Formats: sequence, structure tokens, C-alpha cells
Amino acid sequence: MSDTAEDPGHARVAEPKKELFGAGCRIVVDGTRATAACHNPYPVVDRVALHIECDPWWDIDTDTAPTEVGPAGTVRLDGRCWKNVRTAWVSHRKAR
Repeated sequence: MSDTAEDPGHARVAEPKKELFGAGCRIVVDGTRATAACHNPYPVVDRVALHIECDPWWDIDTDTAPTEVGPAGTVRLDGRCWKNVRTAWVSHRKAR
């Protein structure tokens, strides 16, 4: 008996399809400012938000409001800190 997928003793497991979702974002940090440019090459709307963590403990971290990026669309998100930006990232969520 052979060990092939056609063998009734062996089940074939289907690999999950890769989901085409998520805008590609480039983030630039320049001192007190952070800017993200996000482009969505997929047919599903992506809701993106820029999150900024500020360097001094007393400086307030910021988050932009979620912004929809439609298919083939591009958006720009901006934010700032009083002193310096420690880190910045973009979150993604499917639009309902």
C-alpha cells in the first residue's frame, strides 16, 4: 500500500488561504513628529491608526483616530510629542 494522499488511510489537510489584507505603511520619525503613509493594495478596506509613544515619562502618548484606507487608496497620519518620539507604529483593523 502506498503513502499517498489518495490512500484512504491518510487524510489530506487543506492549507488555509492567505488573506489579502492590510495596508503597507511607512513611518518616519523626526524628533517630536511622527508621520505614517499607508497604501492599501487590496480590495478590503483597512482602518489604520498611528500610535505614538513619547520619550519622557510625563509626555502624553497619542493615538490618531482610525482612518479608512480603501482599495488602491493612500492616507497620511501625523502626530507629535512635546519632547521626543520614542516609538511609533500603525494598527490595522478590517472595516465593518
